Amino acid sequence: MTHTSHVSPRLSHLIATAVGAIVALLLGIVAAPAFADAGDVDAASRGVVRVVLVNQAGEELVPVTHGSGFAVTSNQIVTNAHVIREALQDDTLRIGIVPSEGTGSAFVRPIAVSPRNDLALLEIVGSDLRLPPLTMAGGATAGLGEVSAVGYPMNVDLAQGLEMSDIFTAQPPVKSRGFLSGERPSRQFDTILHTAPIARGNSGGPLLDGCGRVLGVNSFGADSNGSDAEFYFAVSLRELLPFLRDNGIEPRTNALPCRSIEELNAAERARFDAQRAEAQALIDTREEARREARSEARLKAQIEVMEERDDAMAIALILLLIGIGAGYAATQLRAQGRSDQAANSAAQSRAMIAAGAAGAAFIATILIWVSRPGYAEIEDRVAAALDQAEGGTADSDGQPISFAGDGSMICTLAPERSRITGARTDDVEFSWAADGCVNGRTQYGMTGGEWARVFVPNNEAAVSVNTYDPQTRIFRTDRFLLSRADMDAARDARRAYTPPACGVTDGARVLGEQQSGVIAQLPDRPNERLVYTCEASINAGTQKGEEP
Repeated sequence: MTHTSHVSPRLSHLIATAVGAIVALLLGIVAAPAFADAGDVDAASRGVVRVVLVNQAGEELVPVTHGSGFAVTSNQIVTNAHVIREALQDDTLRIGIVPSEGTGSAFVRPIAVSPRNDLALLEIVGSDLRLPPLTMAGGATAGLGEVSAVGYPMNVDLAQGLEMSDIFTAQPPVKSRGFLSGERPSRQFDTILHTAPIARGNSGGPLLDGCGRVLGVNSFGADSNGSDAEFYFAVSLRELLPFLRDNGIEPRTNALPCRSIEELNAAERARFDAQRAEAQALIDTREEARREARSEARLKAQIEVMEERDDAMAIALILLLIGIGAGYAATQLRAQGRSDQAANSAAQSRAMIAAGAAGAAFIATILIWVSRPGYAEIEDRVAAALDQAEGGTADSDGQPISFAGDGSMICTLAPERSRITGARTDDVEFSWAADGCVNGRTQYGMTGGEWARVFVPNNEAAVSVNTYDPQTRIFRTDRFLLSRADMDAARDARRAYTPPACGVTDGARVLGEQQSGVIAQLPDRPNERLVYTCEASINAGTQKGEEP
């Protein structure tokens, strides 16, 4: 026997829509191109410095030449060995750095120099200047990707009319774009060939991918002889990473694909559309099943009610006939007693018994007739059958089911939904309460139907906006990498309010309004987005440490 399932045209359309959205989502994740994000390059550029060789004559510092460098820790800088070569051979020269922001500068000392692969490591001395370290691109370099070279080319200084003495003033580095042309060994070390223009002074600056991660250290250019296309070379990570590790530095490395926020947003929209179509298809399927179950339950109830009514009416008819018979017998017995005085007493007794039986039969007939199920009973039985089939809202112990998003959560990063350029990606553990209280002490604010908490640290050039959706158990961190001036403004806005503690009446709404001042200063899109999927933790306690 062949069983054929019937699927309505609407359900088929919804299923096709869901499948199409899922395919679009997968294609968007797998095949979407990566583009350079100016915000990420700008953020990475804040860790790029001008490396200056100076001759100190008395109190006066006289710059001799300069190159570029970038921070790999808060107080250590990478540059080319050839940038500081003269200072290594002339004890009258000192090495200084000028950051891209602020008014501070500092002297540095070389702690490792490798002429073989043109790398040098410098360390800040005698200053509390701290720099934002750059992140290394941990994945394999893909050909023909867009890249940015960042540094301080001398020809730009000359075009701007800057004197050598002006290089002690903090200025943003110059950024140029090009494309990767491949990796190849050159001058005894591995290099990256690219087309992002560099000039004298760019040496030691970073070559960045579209997410602002370091691909290499710009070193030299090809001689075009005024006619051929120009190519440039950067010391590759195959040289840089071992050099850093040999000197006790484990740099921040990120091997995840570089995708834009726009790509993530498009993927999330496709994901949402797919989930909505899937949910609608499931609703329609359940509704169809419910209609079928209701139809079956109604047919069954109709049959049961009609059978019970027929049975009741048959019994009532039998009892009625019994009552009539008993009444007739009682009448005859009374007549017999009146005609036969000798048997009067016995006849009267039997007549009373027959009359009682007739009365009982009539009463039972009336009760059965009145209590027989009516046609309204059909709908009641249908509703009861559906309720029993669908179950209630309590657990096996009869206790109400708690909301899925409450309790102790442990959240794991979803790389396919995230954009990470340098942030840590550790698991997040916290305890969530229905009123937006985290770990019993950190209140989240409610704005536009979303739970959020803004964090403005004093020791990091980034503002984080954490959000949590108890319904989907999605925890998200949007990180905005800001300039020094923008961070100062964000810190001022944060110091202007004191967040309400957990348990304060209307605390979620109040905090939502308070945080709006900081959020209003943030760019339209974050530099990083970390998306975590959460599930109930088996641990009763919460992790102590940094709040989520």
